[in-house]
Amino acid sequence: MYNFSDFKQKIKDTEEWLAKEFSQIRTGRATPAMLDGVFVDVYGSQMPVNQVANVSIEDPRTLRVLPWDSSNIKAIEKAILISNTGLSVSVDDKGIRISFPPLTTESRGNFVKIAKSKLEDAKVTLRQERNKVNDDLGNKKKESEMSEDEVTRAKAEVDKLIKEGTDKLEILTVKKEEEIMN
Repeated sequence: MYNFSDFKQKIKDTEEWLAKEFSQIRTGRATPAMLDGVFVDVYGSQMPVNQVANVSIEDPRTLRVLPWDSSNIKAIEKAILISNTGLSVSVDDKGIRISFPPLTTESRGNFVKIAKSKLEDAKVTLRQERNKVNDDLGNKKKESEMSEDEVTRAKAEVDKLIKEGTDKLEILTVKKEEEIMN
């Protein structure tokens, strides 16, 4: 029988990728994951904000960034401003306060479009993986490593796994859309 472990892992990796992408889409609430994609130019290299500062939630619409080295405050502020997240940044004597402005109906719609685009990217990845497995199954049949019945059963299993994976991706997307719209 065919070994699906790599294929199952690819499906799981795709789910994790989508969840990570969704964590960076604004929902109107402050979340430290919003800064996961922001890299600061410090010590001669690009480092994620969470590796040069403590990021915490101050209130539902505010994050607090406390750099471990106060000389990095300006670099962190600059990185957040150029990251194009649409967040308001203010510096004080202890660190940086990041305010999440309320979302407009238009911006909510745009964020939903971004989420759907990410979902489509994830689905494309799953289809590509399915095609690789189906090609491999076809080769195994051609080389007489698997019988026609075994290949048919394996392809049915691939379709079942793809359906389960796609359903999980859809559920993630629906949850994200609800977060954005509420």
